[in-house]
Amino acid sequence: MTRYLRRGGTRHDGRLRMFCFPYAGGGASAYAGWQRWLGSGVEVLPVQLPGREGRMAEPRFTDLPALVADLDRELGEELDGPHVLYGHSMGALVAFALAQYRRARGERLPLALLLGAHRAPHLPAPPITHGYVADDMELMRGLSALGGLPRVLLDRPEWLAALLPVVRGDLMLCEGAGSVDRTPLPIPLHTFAGAEDRLVTVPEVREWSLYSTVHCETVVVPGGHFYIREQESAFLDRLTEVLSRYTDIADLLGMDLVGAPSD
Repeated sequence: MTRYLRRGGTRHDGRLRMFCFPYAGGGASAYAGWQRWLGSGVEVLPVQLPGREGRMAEPRFTDLPALVADLDRELGEELDGPHVLYGHSMGALVAFALAQYRRARGERLPLALLLGAHRAPHLPAPPITHGYVADDMELMRGLSALGGLPRVLLDRPEWLAALLPVVRGDLMLCEGAGSVDRTPLPIPLHTFAGAEDRLVTVPEVREWSLYSTVHCETVVVPGGHFYIREQESAFLDRLTEVLSRYTDIADLLGMDLVGAPSD
């Protein structure tokens, strides 16, 4: 059992597993309800990073290579079965960096990377992602404009005071994007872009096509940067379509893991 997962353990029952990485300031709760929507063919495993929600007391990572190494160490056995990685915004960068780390070490790769609301890593980062946004009010205005602050938080200054250090630590983590290996991966990439996203444009998301030697597609969904919250049902419908391409593959690969029937 790893601290990064709320439930489960190392199981290889043939089901496709989807590990979900959160956006800056977010936690595993961002993916609450996905399991019910996606059904039993996919096991949804939200990844809980330290320093938030149930791991609030633990120190946060602000160094991307250190976080990726810890994720690989903690999730290594969990990633032995057929799986995909989904990451939203900062989570997309973490998922990509983890896949690159495992490729370099000759470890099992996901069947595909699913990357949402993040521009390709060779493009310059938007100003709000830089740690030099020092003023709390400026940062809150920027996050609110993007839909990253639920309205209830704006009325609870004590909750905002607890959230902002997490956001700032995550933005420092994003500044490690330049250290990530950019070798094209030998797996498909499925990228998602919000049609009304004011932080990341559709053309910037399409630039991920440089990072796969197999296939890359961009799915444009309704909503802004946080379409997974604003337009959750529309997005999950599209995500279901993408995942359906890998569930049969996972079933076939899972037979080898759980033991195919003998003749």
